[in-house]
Amino acid sequence: MSSLAPATTPAAAPDFATLAADIKAWGRELGFQQVGITDLDPGANAQHLQRWLAQGYHGDMHYMQRHADLRRSPETLVSGARCVISLRMDYLPAETRAVNVLHNAALAYVARYALGRDYHKLIRRRLQQLATRIEAASGAFGYRAFVDSGPVLERAFAEKAGLGWIGKNTMLINRRAGSWFFLGELFTDLPLPSDAPATAHCGTCTQCLDLCPTQAFVGAQVLDARRCISYLTIEHKGAIPVELRRAIGNRVFGCDDCQLCCPWNKFTSFTRERDFTPRHALDQAELVTLFLWSEAEFLARTEGSAIRRTGYEGWLRNLAVGLGNAPRSPAIIAALEQRLQHPSALVREHVRWALDCHQEYYPA
Repeated sequence: MSSLAPATTPAAAPDFATLAADIKAWGRELGFQQVGITDLDPGANAQHLQRWLAQGYHGDMHYMQRHADLRRSPETLVSGARCVISLRMDYLPAETRAVNVLHNAALAYVARYALGRDYHKLIRRRLQQLATRIEAASGAFGYRAFVDSGPVLERAFAEKAGLGWIGKNTMLINRRAGSWFFLGELFTDLPLPSDAPATAHCGTCTQCLDLCPTQAFVGAQVLDARRCISYLTIEHKGAIPVELRRAIGNRVFGCDDCQLCCPWNKFTSFTRERDFTPRHALDQAELVTLFLWSEAEFLARTEGSAIRRTGYEGWLRNLAVGLGNAPRSPAIIAALEQRLQHPSALVREHVRWALDCHQEYYPA
C-alpha cells in the first residue's frame, strides 16, 4: 500500500468537488455504507484525550500514552496529508441472538463484531481498491490507510466527516444506522472539500451509562477502561479484578451492552458481507465447549478472527469467569477441575475462583 509521498501532478488538475462526489460513490460500490471527508484538525477531541490519559483511564494500554502526540497532531503522523476520507461499514449479522445469549448463563457471549472474520484485512483491502480508483481519476497521489491500526482518533474524524456523532457511550452513532459498524480512513494529500460535521442526538437518554454491567462510565463520553468488560477480556493481560468478575457474567470476549440498549440501534441495517457472518457457531456456543478447546483447536478455530487478540491463556481466563457465573452442573464442575493443573498460574487462579463460586452460590 502506498504511503504519502510527493504526488505526481496529473496533466489536468481534477475538479476536487466532483472527485469527492465520485469517491463517495466508489466507496458505496465497494461495500461501505457511507463516506465522508474532513480536515485533519481533531478539535476538542485532542484535549479530551489528554484529560482521559491524565486520569489513567487507559489502564494497561500504554501505547495510548506513547502515541498521544500523534493522535492529537495527525499531521505529524502522516506528513503531507491534507484531509481524511472516513468510511463506515455495517457488521451486524441478521441473526445476532445477542440478547438470548446474554440471558442464557451457560452460553458464551462474544462481541458481535468478532463473530466472523477479522475486519481489518477486509476493510484495508477495500481501502486499497478505493485508492486505486482515485489514482486512476486524479493521477498519482499520496495516501495512507488506517483500519483501527494506528494512532488515529477515528471517531473524531468520522464525526467531523458527518458519519455520526460520538455518543455518551463513546461509540459513533448514526441516526439512520445506529452504531453497529466499523470505521476506516484514508489520509490523503488531495485538497478535497470537507463535509458538514454530524450533530449530537443522544438527548437526555442515559441508558448506556446506567446499564453498563461494571459501571465503567465515569460520565458522558468518559469511559474508565479499567472497568470496561471489553478492555478486561481483550486488552488486559493480567488477572481480572475479583470485584468485577460477577458483573462480567458470560461475556468472554468484549461486550455490547451499551449498544444493545441504545435506542438509535433500532435503525441498524444488517451486514451484507459474508465474512462478518458467525463462524464455528460462536454466536451461541456453550461455555464448557469453548473451555475444553485445546490450544491447537483455539488456534485453528480463531484463524483469521479478532478473538486471536486475547490469546489462548486469556481465552481460558475469560471462560473460567463465565463458568464461575454459570448455573452449577456436573459438566461445568468437571471442566473446571480438568484445568486445575493448567500450566498457567493465571488460568489456575481463575479456575479456583470459579469453583469457589459454585460452592458459595450453587451449593450441591
